[in-house]
Amino acid sequence: SAASDVYKRQIFNNLTGTRQHVGNYPGVTVEKKEGVCRYQEYEIKIVDLPGTYSLTAYSTEEIIARNFIIEEKPDVIVDILDASNLQRNLYLTTQFMELGVPLVLALNMADVAKARGIKFDLEKLSHFFGAPVIPTVGNRGKGMDELLEAIIAVATGKFKKKHMPINYGKELENEINNIEKIISEKKKNECRKYGARWVAIKLLENDEEVRRLFNSQEVLSEVDERARRLEKLFGDPPEIILADRRYGFISGACQEAVRSTVESRYTMSDRIDSI
Repeated sequence: SAASDVYKRQIFNNLTGTRQHVGNYPGVTVEKKEGVCRYQEYEIKIVDLPGTYSLTAYSTEEIIARNFIIEEKPDVIVDILDASNLQRNLYLTTQFMELGVPLVLALNMADVAKARGIKFDLEKLSHFFGAPVIPTVGNRGKGMDELLEAIIAVATGKFKKKHMPINYGKELENEINNIEKIISEKKKNECRKYGARWVAIKLLENDEEVRRLFNSQEVLSEVDERARRLEKLFGDPPEIILADRRYGFISGACQEAVRSTVESRYTMSDRIDSI
C-alpha cells in the first residue's frame, strides 16, 4: 500500500472483520496479517503487506512486499492511495505497472479530497494506470462492496486492462531494450519470472537484490557501461532520471484527470511535503 498503515489497516479490517491471522514473515520481525473475506460466491484471501512508497529494495519492508508479489503472484494487488495527496502516492503505482501485476486502485479519503474541492475523472485515471479506480472512505467503511467487485473483475479477467505504458524517452528506452536483449540470452528463467523489461530497469537503477540475481560479470559490466553513458548524457545517474520520468508521467496524468474546484491553499502538511 502507498497509503499510511492506518488507512490500509482500516480497509483490511473492513474487508476481513474478525477473520484474521497475525504472524511474522520468515526470518524477520515484520508482522504478517492475513484474513478471509466472503463476497457473493467468492472466498477471498487477503494479505496485508507492509506499507511502502516504493518497490526499490532499500528497506526490509520494501523487500518483503516486492518478494511476496513476485514469488506468490497474487491474483490482485490493491494499491491504497491517499486521494488528498495523490501525486506522491502514485509513485508506487507506476512501479506496479512496470512489474505488470493485476491492479486495483482504492482512492481512499475520497471525502477529504471532496471537501478540499478536488474532483477526479475516474475513467481517465483508470486508463492511464491500467486498473479500476474505486473511491473509498476506510474509516467509515464506504466503497467496500465496489472495491470487492473490482477485485473480482480483475481476478476473473472481466476487467480488460488498458493503459498508456510509461515511455522513458528515446535514450533510456534504447538502453532498456538493449539490456533486455542481453539478459534474455543469459538468464532466460529469471526473465520469464520477473519480466525482462522490469529486470532491465532495476539493473539500470543499480538495485542490489536484482544485481545478485544476475551475478554474471559480463552482464553487470555491460549494464554499468550503459549506466555511465546515460549519466554522462543527462548529468544524473539512471535511477534519478527514471524517478524523474515516473513523476513526469504522474504529473501529466493528474493534470488530465484531477481538477480543483476551489482556490488552492497551502496547508502546513503541503509545505512539509514540498520540502
